[in-house]
Amino acid sequence: MPGVQRLQFFLSESPWEVEQVNDRRLELLREQSATAPHDGGVIVIDDSGDRKAGTATANVGRQWLGRLGKTDNGIVTVTTVWTDGRVYYPLHATPYTPAHHFARARSDPAFRTKPQLAAALAVRGKEAGFGCRAVVADCAYSVSDDWYLALRAAGLAYVVALKPHRGTWAPASQPHTPIDAAHALTWKNAGHPGDWTPVERHFRDGHTETWWAADARLGGYGPDSPCRLVVATTDPATLPEKATWHLATNLPHPNAACAATSPHPSADLAEIVRLYGLRPWIEQSYKQVKDELGWADFQVRSDRAIRRHQTLVNCAFSFCWDQWFAPPGPVDATAPDLCPSEGPERGAGPVPPAPTALLAQGLTGDPFLARPRRHSQPMVASLDGQRPALRAPGPDRRGHHRTRH
Repeated sequence: MPGVQRLQFFLSESPWEVEQVNDRRLELLREQSATAPHDGGVIVIDDSGDRKAGTATANVGRQWLGRLGKTDNGIVTVTTVWTDGRVYYPLHATPYTPAHHFARARSDPAFRTKPQLAAALAVRGKEAGFGCRAVVADCAYSVSDDWYLALRAAGLAYVVALKPHRGTWAPASQPHTPIDAAHALTWKNAGHPGDWTPVERHFRDGHTETWWAADARLGGYGPDSPCRLVVATTDPATLPEKATWHLATNLPHPNAACAATSPHPSADLAEIVRLYGLRPWIEQSYKQVKDELGWADFQVRSDRAIRRHQTLVNCAFSFCWDQWFAPPGPVDATAPDLCPSEGPERGAGPVPPAPTALLAQGLTGDPFLARPRRHSQPMVASLDGQRPALRAPGPDRRGHHRTRH
């Protein structure tokens, strides 16, 4: 079909640069007051994998795919998201290339681990003007020295989860794992909390939860050290596995001597818990870019085309925020009513589709920002102008009749 051919050419061959498009998208996010970053937010790091068949697609390989919860053939992309709990949006993305794609496997100078890619993306986020209080990541990144070193060299603070049973060197009489350090903290009950401090967590739906947090000691970690071990949990007595965090951070303790010389402002326990509590927003963004916007639904094979597809999905995500905050415009009176005064209550039947008249209304106030329904066709046409002409009907080399699809 001509439309499919044009889309393939647009992703694979047309003359546009991924980085220029993404840079412009981030520039627009910075300029809008509703989405502008500030130093109270975080840059969240994670990676997500999707199954892809075959071996011909760039970056494909048999590897752990978190979305499926198993090892399978697929593509994994390392991503960063900026969020403050009110808004959240993707910053950068880099597909991970498995070692077997390189001549010398993991020893090849061009090979990069996921933590190395993630650290580079976090640095790019800072350089792009997305200030943050800390870089936040799960325990998959806390095992890489390269990750820590890159963030420190860039002057970035971090709050990263530790694997609770991962051991470290310490005297025989002292804790050797994060969970040992947590059990060593004193606790009797809420009236006599010992080493623990109550922390109130506020959620977007309005409800609150009381957690408990404490600075623990483990090897070189401690409240008076450049790197702290903070434990946060719903129950200090039992330390439930799914509701207990073991966090490493280089944000200094307010009373530590090193706070005076640290490049980062000090942080109390409540702030450490707040910062790591923002990490799930990257999971929310994955649900939306994948389930709603088709992040993994590409049918191209080259690395260039895959990156272009991902960039366009991120643009669509940002357009959604732009429209969410846009002032209301004129509504087409012929469009169906989303909330009719008569009819079944919400949940009693299928939800009607959103009328297109409510999407991307009005002319843009910025001459360089094209609304999705306004200028997209001439923009795409200008990039599509250099595509190869469709083949004329006629016999192919096997003598079969060829037609346009």
